[in-house]
Amino acid sequence: MKNIINIIVKDVENGKRIDSFISKKEKMLSRTRIKNLILQKNLKLNNSIITSPSQKVVSGDKIDLIIPEPKKGSLKPYKFKIDIKYEDDDLLVLNKPANIIMHPGAGNYDNTIVNALVDHCGKSLSNIGGELRPGIVHRIDKDTSGLVVIAKNNYTHESLSNQFSKHSIERAYELLIWGKLRPQTGRIETLITRSSKNRQLMEVGVAKGKKAITNYKTLELFENNKMPTLSLVECKLETGRTHQIRVHMSYKGNCILGDKKYKKKFKKFKNIDQNLEKLILNLNRQFLHAKMLGFIHPKTGKKLRFSSVLPNELMKILKTLKTLKNKQL
Repeated sequence: MKNIINIIVKDVENGKRIDSFISKKEKMLSRTRIKNLILQKNLKLNNSIITSPSQKVVSGDKIDLIIPEPKKGSLKPYKFKIDIKYEDDDLLVLNKPANIIMHPGAGNYDNTIVNALVDHCGKSLSNIGGELRPGIVHRIDKDTSGLVVIAKNNYTHESLSNQFSKHSIERAYELLIWGKLRPQTGRIETLITRSSKNRQLMEVGVAKGKKAITNYKTLELFENNKMPTLSLVECKLETGRTHQIRVHMSYKGNCILGDKKYKKKFKKFKNIDQNLEKLILNLNRQFLHAKMLGFIHPKTGKKLRFSSVLPNELMKILKTLKTLKNKQL
């Protein structure tokens, strides 16, 4: 059954964007959700359907926002062991491995995290994100590992989405990059937009794009005659744009080890330790791990914070680098 939200614009609210205006009135609806509802022709302004989220409201305007009944999914369960860090009746936090995508898409409709969640949770997943994305509040890339929160009901989904929209979610990533950052600690604030040369990639925009903010600090520098210069870095996100860390590191001239999409050409290093070289060449993912996730539990109001150690394939590289570094001391 459809739910309809009715709002009348007051004099003091004149001139505001309609998506922003509604999100401030309806605290449990994220601005992104409202925008999508508008684009899907679910909003009437003075009895006429509009599809522009940037439409300005005028005093006396009558707004009717339709919340359609979510579609029931027909996804196949996938027998895949999920590494669950926390679970209750409202949500779960999982530790995603690399080399598996979050939800069904072109070319892969069965072997995804969502299919594994359907197998684990059955129908106990939120369904407002679309038929192919039950429970999915946010995503990390296929070749990235680490922590992800999953919503089991729509109330939890809306609350978590709202926290992401307000940038109140705590997120920290650990990564290994080529070279060293200058300065070694800093803040990157740019626009990020889709690449004009390759629509599958993102890039830093000059005049267009969405605001993206990454705070970073160098945790350890590896540099001697048995290894290329590499830096272990921690990134904390204020925003969550597609490929944000990968784009920002590439923008700084320091792409992530193993990143095949945003890689830069590097010269071959002579006298590199053979074990290290083998580990790097055999790495079939990027060295990027979502190591910390913190948020307010939608039902209890308690602050939850989770951490995850580097997976084995990344830890091996890091231990080898530390051993080579210590030999030089």
